[in-house]
Amino acid sequence: MNDAPSLPDGYEISTDPDRLDVDRVHRWLSTDAYWAKGRAREKHDQAVASSLNFGVYDIVSGDQVAYARVVTDRATFAWLCDVYVDRPVRGKNIGTAMVGAVRDHLLPFGLRRILLATADAHGVYAKLGFEPLARPDIWMALVLE
Repeated sequence: MNDAPSLPDGYEISTDPDRLDVDRVHRWLSTDAYWAKGRAREKHDQAVASSLNFGVYDIVSGDQVAYARVVTDRATFAWLCDVYVDRPVRGKNIGTAMVGAVRDHLLPFGLRRILLATADAHGVYAKLGFEPLARPDIWMALVLE
């Protein structure tokens, strides 16, 4: 398993749902994330409530600077999604460290696989052991949008 870098000094990660800045996360995703632009607040709140959420926080200010969520049964499968790092802190390895922490948090569940979809961050995920589907011909999707 590939090691993830540690968060830079001055940042911490938490899965405490009470720490999430849901307004900020919704703003990030609905206005700046290509996969979630225009996502309604009601849909966002429902997704957050039904997921395992990860936040990265500036220790001094307490501000949330990154987010990821996981949809999982905690037994066989997980979907990593809505990974976002605030623009002013990009390039500090916060995203890579957060995804590594997510992966490591999920390992004790004994999952068969953790999936994700990305159009532009393959290199980030590859550093952490993610690779293209070995058999994409056996996967299907029912797209409802």
